[in-house]
Amino acid sequence: MIAAMTWTAPEVTRPSGDTAADERILLPSLLAWHRSTFLGKCAGLTGEQLAQASVPPSNLTLLGLIRHLAKVERIWFRLRYTAQDIEPLYDPALGKDHDFEVLDATKAEEAYNTLLEEIRLADEAAADGSLDDTFDLGGDPFSLRMLYVHMIGEYARHNGHADLIRERIDGDTGA
Repeated sequence: MIAAMTWTAPEVTRPSGDTAADERILLPSLLAWHRSTFLGKCAGLTGEQLAQASVPPSNLTLLGLIRHLAKVERIWFRLRYTAQDIEPLYDPALGKDHDFEVLDATKAEEAYNTLLEEIRLADEAAADGSLDDTFDLGGDPFSLRMLYVHMIGEYARHNGHADLIRERIDGDTGA
């Protein structure tokens, strides 16, 4: 009988970027850095560990954050910015926090790969855009520039959450 392999989130190398670059290079580079920082917080953990709520009384988990960030990447870059005719990642009828609340450790690899794919597709959607491009957000214009700033903030906030969760899981406090 062959034992089942336990999936473990892979190691990640954070990109270095030009900190004095033009903002069309700087903003996507800073977002890439924050994305890889988050993925680094998951590196080396199993699906079970990623699904562990480790900072009581919060029920926040790294797996929930993985699912949430995949949803956010899709919403902002593909559904809003490029208005692609695609479905939301999770059915809105299941509740706005479905991505955080429905966790299956056996599907951690699938969720992780979904995040990677949504990042790839988000980058593809914005690759040829001007930072001055706008889309409608509730009757107001929202620029690609502001979208990058928003997503950098989104990841920065969740990287702070991930720091605490990871430290409680296995003591890792890496950068």
